[in-house]
Amino acid sequence: MENKQTALGHIGFSIFAWIVGLLIFFPIFWMVLTSFKTELEAVSIPPSFMSFDWTLENYAEVQARSDYFRFAMNSVILSVGSTLVGLLFAVPCAWAMAFNPTKRTKDALLWMLSTKMMPPVGVLVPIYLVFRDWGLLDTRFGLIMVLFLMNLPIMVWMLYTYFKEIPADILEAARMDGATLPKEIIFVLLPMAVPGIASTMLLNIILAWNEAFWTLNLTTADAAPLTAFIASYSSPEGLFWAKLSAASTMAVAPILIIGWFSQKQLVRGLTFGAVK
Repeated sequence: MENKQTALGHIGFSIFAWIVGLLIFFPIFWMVLTSFKTELEAVSIPPSFMSFDWTLENYAEVQARSDYFRFAMNSVILSVGSTLVGLLFAVPCAWAMAFNPTKRTKDALLWMLSTKMMPPVGVLVPIYLVFRDWGLLDTRFGLIMVLFLMNLPIMVWMLYTYFKEIPADILEAARMDGATLPKEIIFVLLPMAVPGIASTMLLNIILAWNEAFWTLNLTTADAAPLTAFIASYSSPEGLFWAKLSAASTMAVAPILIIGWFSQKQLVRGLTFGAVK
């Protein structure tokens, strides 16, 4: 009887999880579906689910109006570049906090995390003025610096958690064998933390790819990523839903594909150290 109740409970939780998953995925599905409609069908009431004339006109018009590949290249450079720069700072910082903690380590970690609670609009004016005076507006370098600093607390926290799971005795043995500090980090620590580093990179690439506030306020054309590409389909005349859906689908498709193929690595890294 108890086994039967347990099995029913598992089935119930599975059904609930599928319902939640479908609810989360439905907006993406509807966006993709709308991208194949005409503008008239996209705003029709009641909405047509599958019985409409499918067309690729929106994708052709979006590509003709905007250089998608230029925006996509900017997104790749900004997301990957900010993540790599962040790792250069986050790895030594997390190593120091994990293996050489002080009484202020926890306070420093909490302070770093607290910076994520500050609304970005609160520092928009000073950052904009600094970028203007230093000639960093609408530059890839400037945006990489902003995205790197924005995601650095999360990178440090994640890597700190992974490094804490690595026995300190292994690093001490490497020192006794004559390993210098750089060799200890590069040849001993990093290979053991590959799942954590990979998941940290993936998560921060996704966060940087999806960032819209800073990219829309600090760029105009040259360094504009796919978030600006999507926003360009909003006009004073209104929203062209079919074309906007096509542009949005083209913008999110690369990151969705990456997330789909790397989901096991991402989940493994995010749960690393959560269960002993």
